[in-house]
Amino acid sequence: MEKITSFTIDHMKLQPGLYVSRKDPVGTETVTTFDLRLTSPNEEPVLNTAEMHTIEHLAATYLRNDPVWKEKVLYFGPMGCRTGFYLLLAGDHTSQDVLPLVLDCFRFIGAYQGTVPGASAKDCGNYLDMNLPMANFWGKRYATLLEMADDTRLVYPK
Repeated sequence: MEKITSFTIDHMKLQPGLYVSRKDPVGTETVTTFDLRLTSPNEEPVLNTAEMHTIEHLAATYLRNDPVWKEKVLYFGPMGCRTGFYLLLAGDHTSQDVLPLVLDCFRFIGAYQGTVPGASAKDCGNYLDMNLPMANFWGKRYATLLEMADDTRLVYPK
C-alpha cells in the first residue's frame, strides 16, 4: 500500500504549530486540511482524552458559530496520536489565512468557563470524559504559541 500523506511528514522535526496538511480536490472545490499540532511529537507528553474531548466540543462549537468561517468548517477533531487536531475547511487556504481564526478559537478555549457545550448524556456519547481546566491550559498554551508564530510554526519542516 502507498504511504498516506500524514505519514510522510518527519515527526522527529515537527514542532507545535499550525500547518497545511493537505489540499484535496472535491469536484470543482478544494478542501484544505490543517494540522493543529499542540505538542512536539515523540518528545512531549500527549494530551489526555478528557481534555482533547473538551477542546473538541469547545472548538467545534466556536468554529461553527464564527460568522465568517462557519459555512466553510467541515470538520474539527482529534488526531489519533493525541498531539493535536485536524481542521478541514472548504476552500483553498493557507496557514496565514486561518491563523486569526484558530488563534481566536484557542483564546476562547483558554478562557472558557461554565458548562461545556454538548456535555450531557443526551448530546454526547461520553459526556463524563471532560476536563475543562486542562482544556483551558492547552488553549492558553497553544494561543501563546500562535501569537508568536512565524514560518517555522506555519510551514512543515523539510
